[in-house]
Amino acid sequence: MAQFLGGRSPKTARVLRDGSAVEVPLEEVTVGDLVLVRPGEKVAVDGELTEGSSFVDESMITGEPMPVSKAAGDAVVGGTINKTGSFTFRTTKVGSDTVLAQIVQMVERAQAAKLPIQALVDKVTAWFVPAVMGIALATFLVWLGFGPAPALTFALVNAVAVLIIACPCAMGLATPTSIMVGTGRGAEMGVLFRKGEALQTLRDSQVIALDKTGTLTKGRPELTDFVTMDGFERDKVLALVAAVEAHSEHPIAEAIVEAAQRAGPEIPKAEGFEAIPGFGVRAKVGGEAVEVGADRHMTKLGIDTAPVAETAVRLGDEGKSPLYAAVNGKLAAIIAVADPIKQSTPEAIEALHRLGLKITMITGDNVRTAGAIAKMLGIDEVVAEVLPDGKVDALHQLRQGGLKVAFVGDGINDAPALAEADVGIAIGTGTDVAIESADVVLMSGELTGVPNAIALSRSTLRNIKQNLFWAFAYNTALIPVAAGVLFPAFGLLLSPMLAAAAMALSSVFVVTNALRLKTFRPPVAIGSYTASSNATEPLQAIS
Repeated sequence: MAQFLGGRSPKTARVLRDGSAVEVPLEEVTVGDLVLVRPGEKVAVDGELTEGSSFVDESMITGEPMPVSKAAGDAVVGGTINKTGSFTFRTTKVGSDTVLAQIVQMVERAQAAKLPIQALVDKVTAWFVPAVMGIALATFLVWLGFGPAPALTFALVNAVAVLIIACPCAMGLATPTSIMVGTGRGAEMGVLFRKGEALQTLRDSQVIALDKTGTLTKGRPELTDFVTMDGFERDKVLALVAAVEAHSEHPIAEAIVEAAQRAGPEIPKAEGFEAIPGFGVRAKVGGEAVEVGADRHMTKLGIDTAPVAETAVRLGDEGKSPLYAAVNGKLAAIIAVADPIKQSTPEAIEALHRLGLKITMITGDNVRTAGAIAKMLGIDEVVAEVLPDGKVDALHQLRQGGLKVAFVGDGINDAPALAEADVGIAIGTGTDVAIESADVVLMSGELTGVPNAIALSRSTLRNIKQNLFWAFAYNTALIPVAAGVLFPAFGLLLSPMLAAAAMALSSVFVVTNALRLKTFRPPVAIGSYTASSNATEPLQAIS
């Protein structure tokens, strides 16, 4: 699999030199070069689009089959395939620093790792080999002393047959072949095991602890509700509110402005902008006085919010933050801004429950918002209002009773918990610090990778156990036959040639069984959710 991934990079790149495109070997591409990519070609190295647009197939990185739209300023990854348009990008990473090269290194490290179950195999083998040597010696002596003539020939042949049939080749192949195929299949699904032992530890996880922001949710606030009062036109009020919020640096203000820009109405200019800390903002827009803020801001202005009280309660129960807008001293709209749940999250939670896992959300958000999201998603337990070190303490509490805990996160504040958990799972779209602290990386950025990774871990360990059982059972069952126990009753002996064939067959069986993992089908279909599916849905008017 590492060789397969390594072969995904093109051998050459079309670099712009002195105004013309020159095809050069990949090794000669340096950071800062401008590279031209035509339809159907592979992206040579990592970079950022400077000109043009296209759709790029990033399935080799994320596991998602749908091409992703790319325009100026967007990042591209080496080895991905340009589908339609032509574009130019400036290289940012080359050689061993590219995403593809780092993935190859992670896969190779995981495939070379020893799982904890291998320690048991080593212990058994340490006893098995001397025992076989002893049985072979005993076979030689018994046949030499009591066998028919020529006794020495029978003794040598049968002792050699015992040694050949008991050769622990299949035992040695049982674990590493399954690891290699399992981690390779994971890479194809966009699940990277940075540490090989995580492949076994993940199977034993009983509790899945999840960060909220960026893991369950998109990680950025969006305008979700805009309910206007009778007598007010939605588009006009939205434009007025956006005009005021355009002067604020608050993330909620940015979400409102972005929604207004998508909705279409032209945003006018505001004058006399004033921010009132803890309450809201105000400004004059086209001669109209616009006030935007929390309920306490409306109360301070003497504006009655009772007509939308039920709506405000409903929005709060949904984990949204209600705001109010007033125009010329009259309540004009109630606004809700929230960090929307990723489209793939509900199915991921459901799949984790089907796997028999307890799900806990650990977040720094307030108890009410966290509780509303947990209720909506069917999460079993919530630990809210915690700092980064508090997430580590929460993991210690979850471990009580000897439970194994896997933690899923994406931010810098999640790094301590990712390192502390029995298995740390990082969302691939998160920070580099989080990814470096994790044992498993989900390249697609979707939570659906978690049940897929756990199911793959369980299948791989089950495959290893099958290999070990048949390797030991096969060898152990045929040792007496090779020693000649059937000779007195049936006159049958196992020749060294047949013993060698049988021994080779056991290795073939183990390898073939391990290769079955290539057909592993994840519980959540890859490609159910694409990068474009997380785009904000058009804001629906409610008036």
